[in-house]
Amino acid sequence: MMKKMSIPTSKASLVLFLCQIISALDVPLDSKLLEELSQPPTITQQSPKDYIVDPRENIVIQCEAKGKPPPSFSWTRNGTHFDIDKDAQVTMKPNSGTLVVNIMNGGKAEAYEGVYQCTARNERGAAISNNIVIRPSRSPLWTKEKLEPNHVREGDSLVLHCRPPVGLPPPIIFWMDNAFQRLPQSERVSQGLNGDLYFSNVQPEDTREDYICYARFNHTQTIQQKQPISVKVFSMDSLNDTIAANLSDTDIYGAKPVTERQPVLLTPTGSTSTKVELRGNVLLLECIAAGLPTPVIRWIKEGGELPANRTFFENFKKTLKIIDVSEADSGNYKCIARNTLGSVHHVISVTVKAAPYWITAPRNLVLSPGEDGTLICRANGNPKPSISWLANGVPIAIAPEDPSRKVDGDTIIFSQVQERSSAVYQCNASNEYGYLLANAFVNVLAEPPRILTPANKLYQVIADSPALLDCAYFGSPKPEIEWFKGVKGSILRGNEYVFHDNGTLEIPVAQKNSAGTYTCVARNELGKIQNEVQLEIKDPTMIIKQPEYKVIQRYGQVSFECIIKHDSTLLPTVTWLKDNDELPDDERFLVGKDNLTIMNVTDKDDGTYTCIVNTTLDSVSASAVLTVVAAPPTPAIIYARPNPPFDLELTGQLERSIDLSWIPGDENNSPIINFVIEYEDALHEPGVWHYQTEVPGTQTTAQLKLSPYVNYSFRVIAVNRIGRSQPSEPSEQYLTKSASPDENPANVQGIGSEPDNLVITWEPLKGFQSNGPGLQYKVSWRQKDVDDEWTSVIVANVSKYIVSGTPTFVPYEVKVQALNDLGYAPEPSEVIGHSGEDLPMVAPGNVQVHVINSTLAKVHWDPVPLKTVRGHLQGYKVYYWKVQSLSRRSRRHIEKKILTFRGNKTFGMLPGLEPYSSYKLNVRVVNGKGEGPASPDKVFNTPEGVPSSPSFLKITNPTLDSLTLEWGSPTHPNGVLTSYTLKFQPINNTHELGPLVEIKIPANESSLILKNLNYSTRYKFYFNAQTSVGSGSQITEEAVTIMDEAGILRPAVGAGKGYSEILFATSPVMHTVRPTFYKVQPLYPRIRNVTTAAAETYANISWEYEGPDHANFYVEYGVAGSKEDWKKEIVNGSRSFFVLKGLTPGTAYKVRVGAEGLSGFRSSEDVFETGPAMASRQVDIATQGWFIGLMCAVALLILILLIVCFIRRNKGGKYPVKEKEDAHADPEIQPMKEDDGTFGEYRDRAGAATSQITEDTLSSSLQPSITAVTQFPVCLPHMMRCFFEEKGYRVSLGKKCNF
Repeated sequence: MMKKMSIPTSKASLVLFLCQIISALDVPLDSKLLEELSQPPTITQQSPKDYIVDPRENIVIQCEAKGKPPPSFSWTRNGTHFDIDKDAQVTMKPNSGTLVVNIMNGGKAEAYEGVYQCTARNERGAAISNNIVIRPSRSPLWTKEKLEPNHVREGDSLVLHCRPPVGLPPPIIFWMDNAFQRLPQSERVSQGLNGDLYFSNVQPEDTREDYICYARFNHTQTIQQKQPISVKVFSMDSLNDTIAANLSDTDIYGAKPVTERQPVLLTPTGSTSTKVELRGNVLLLECIAAGLPTPVIRWIKEGGELPANRTFFENFKKTLKIIDVSEADSGNYKCIARNTLGSVHHVISVTVKAAPYWITAPRNLVLSPGEDGTLICRANGNPKPSISWLANGVPIAIAPEDPSRKVDGDTIIFSQVQERSSAVYQCNASNEYGYLLANAFVNVLAEPPRILTPANKLYQVIADSPALLDCAYFGSPKPEIEWFKGVKGSILRGNEYVFHDNGTLEIPVAQKNSAGTYTCVARNELGKIQNEVQLEIKDPTMIIKQPEYKVIQRYGQVSFECIIKHDSTLLPTVTWLKDNDELPDDERFLVGKDNLTIMNVTDKDDGTYTCIVNTTLDSVSASAVLTVVAAPPTPAIIYARPNPPFDLELTGQLERSIDLSWIPGDENNSPIINFVIEYEDALHEPGVWHYQTEVPGTQTTAQLKLSPYVNYSFRVIAVNRIGRSQPSEPSEQYLTKSASPDENPANVQGIGSEPDNLVITWEPLKGFQSNGPGLQYKVSWRQKDVDDEWTSVIVANVSKYIVSGTPTFVPYEVKVQALNDLGYAPEPSEVIGHSGEDLPMVAPGNVQVHVINSTLAKVHWDPVPLKTVRGHLQGYKVYYWKVQSLSRRSRRHIEKKILTFRGNKTFGMLPGLEPYSSYKLNVRVVNGKGEGPASPDKVFNTPEGVPSSPSFLKITNPTLDSLTLEWGSPTHPNGVLTSYTLKFQPINNTHELGPLVEIKIPANESSLILKNLNYSTRYKFYFNAQTSVGSGSQITEEAVTIMDEAGILRPAVGAGKGYSEILFATSPVMHTVRPTFYKVQPLYPRIRNVTTAAAETYANISWEYEGPDHANFYVEYGVAGSKEDWKKEIVNGSRSFFVLKGLTPGTAYKVRVGAEGLSGFRSSEDVFETGPAMASRQVDIATQGWFIGLMCAVALLILILLIVCFIRRNKGGKYPVKEKEDAHADPEIQPMKEDDGTFGEYRDRAGAATSQITEDTLSSSLQPSITAVTQFPVCLPHMMRCFFEEKGYRVSLGKKCNF
């Protein structure tokens, strides 16, 4: 499995010359040679052709050139000589042609606009730069304009024009709001290439007053802002409501609904347009369409495909982008805008033109006298560029004559050149889209041969490998190269050699006899030169015994051999790999000189092992596979920890080392993995054993390193896979001699505890580290960056020393050196510490607060000077507290909050602020000692937010048809309250909710009387407050109107209504107002205002319907965000509410309402969330035990009254009241019919008139004893009538009391 690799010799030095193709003469890139040869000027660096400069900074126009002798520089401006000596603002850099115009010292950039050209000249010619057009950048302000608000109907298209000021270069346009947040863009709303903002169709959410166009001028790093543009979108619903509020009940009118529209292109206009782009640029084509639904844009190329890998779609496919365009990209590009109602298209005819580009640029020409050569200048473009030549910057037609030169269109032909023919030629290729200018010199040189390869260079190669011998040369005319072997050998020829044009000699197969001295000779008509190189042939490296395939049992031992043979002059290195990777970092792998041994083999050692031998010239390798198998089972093997080693012996005693040997104990069927050696220091820590080292289980001796002044004894512990053995018996003791310390204390620190001290601490040396008696420490310190001497003190074996009287927080260099009775430890390293910190001296300045929203603000400050911190800067603390609420103007207990910002930060965010409040803050710098003084308090106010829920909602005074609502203002109004909103709806016994009624209430009210409610009906109320920002969270309550006391049923409410027309009254400052309802005849049926009131497992859905009567409704619902099909429930009758049951608590649902028989006619979607699972708060009173018990008691009372009435009736007698009536008869009482349904007159057998009982006296006299009885909506039974007659009352309830 041996393979051999060869490393080629000296390739790096030959790459340059092997790659050169000699045309005329090539000058090698040898720095020494280049310094000696004459050379015409070459422009190496210049400013861009179109150079836009910052008018606030100095103008630097670059022009750098090289040549021999060094060139001089001159400039033209706008075609005439530019005398820089006459302009004090203009200077030229030394040894350079670069101009610097000093704008920052009084110059004006506008005064230096123009076309500049640089000329670099020496005795061999003149090179010129491009025409450099200097223009200062401009970022003009926006012209003032009066922007009218945009009033747009929902669904219509809209274009907001930006029209930025014309700048140089053109600005980058983007749209943001007042909060500096980018306005969101989508397929419906996007920015065009011209910067305008296009709306394919507007929606109500587009209403806002802060559409702001920004223009960023990158060159001057400025941003200009257009005045905010206001957009108001009128929705059809709100427009219909507005119309309805201004028409009578008889008027029938409706605003046009939001109708879907076919696409119409907003840009470009028309059906066709043209576009011209230059080759190599980026082609951008744009189509933006209006329509509803929002159109989708698609692009195609007529008669072809869009170029792959160069085509990109941007701005939601409204922009087609093709990079690096070429003439092949010309053609017709069609954009198609499509929605569900149709499509529209536009064709853009694209023509790709091209500024000139090089086919063959002229190259420098180095010739020798009498030689011929050509300069070729070929360029292409669209249209085809014209070619013109210049010589030393002058048109060649008027340049000095040169008989060796002939111009033939794009080629200059030179023949029989002489040294005076040296010049720099310029080729100019131009068309209407630009130009190219190239300098190429003709340098005529007469130079004798030179050999650049070092003399006596040594080449070493492996036998049978190719050898490459260098002979880099230069001369003019071009020298001829010959090779010889030996000092007096013959010229080399034949197939066994290869001669390269750059002078290199190649021996394809070098043998032992190829070694020796080789001579390279270069000659031309001006002279001859030679150079010798040496070639040595080395024996190849070989593996004479390769590793072999091995099969080994688990926990066994295996070895691979790798014996090599190599050239005696080469130094080999042997590397072992496992599976082509490094060997595991495991002590079981032992690498020897000629082998690899693996101890205690495990399954993971299975794999391929490779031996690699490397020398400086070659490399060989060989591999073998190791297979690990399980050991054969051995019956009744008992594995145990090894027995302890014994017979420990110390030999080879030296001052710093000793040899320890031992005899292993029985390994108990588990091989010993390693031996752990421990030591005891009887001098410093008697009885304490420390870890010394460990060795592999195959060793029974170890050389141990010792420390001075330690009384050693050793013990050995054997370890196998089962565990550790008991320690061996200790060895004999060995006391080492004392010495000076070898090391110094670790972890030296200098930290001050007070402003005027420095506390130096360290970790003391352990006992055996002292190396001898009398351990002490030399503590030294000096102030850093001050030319002070070290101050030192020697202290006992402690760990701290305090230096007093130091300046506050200055750096100190500190070192601690150990010493004992025998001397000092080595010189310690220095550490940097600081004396004690003190509180900072100054407060942060320029504290600024930027309020981001009603609960978040950003605070900025200037950092304090570091010298005033007087300690390690840990950060800044911001103290802030609420002073008062702007809505209540009442002060409260001040609770300061603190935020800490680590490091040298200069800003921070203040979260959790209360809206519409006045705050104060200050900033303090913090170091390790504490806080510095506070900055002056900064006052800032937070804007309004939405209020919290009202503090309470109380419902009192229930009557047959009215309820009184009282409430408290929100605990946290978070602004100025503008109104309250009350919503309520009836609830029946099955928890179904009726239609929702909404009432707006002025903010200064605290009570409300709702009238004309249904009797004995439960209502649910939702109540919240509003500020100018929006509505706050709501509070809910439920209440029940009482029964009809007259026992007469009120008319039933209409189906789906659940409530009658509501009259409401407030406190005396309000008047009872009966609302007027206007009706707007819809143009088509519709369902609107879908309202949801959700509980834990059900939801009440209500809606408003406008359209033909007798519509059959259905409700569709599903889990919000789910892709499952909608579930459908049919609504019985034509009700306008429905209860969805069986819902999952705590789940978001989507719902919509539709009508049967009207295809595609349904409401918009609404989303609601069921409440978390908890006990229901709505309880059916008819199922409660207390109510059933009360009814039973009432029934028993009625039975008792019936019996008493019957007994008294049979006994006869006079009612006591009769006597009073006879004495005080009311003359106004007139007999009435008993069956007329009113309270009339009742007389006893004597015909005397009894007392008259009326509805008012009945309810007032018997309260509260008969309240429960009078609340039943049925006639009183006969026995109740008898009971009242017995008490002397005259009762007429519609029936006689006949028994």
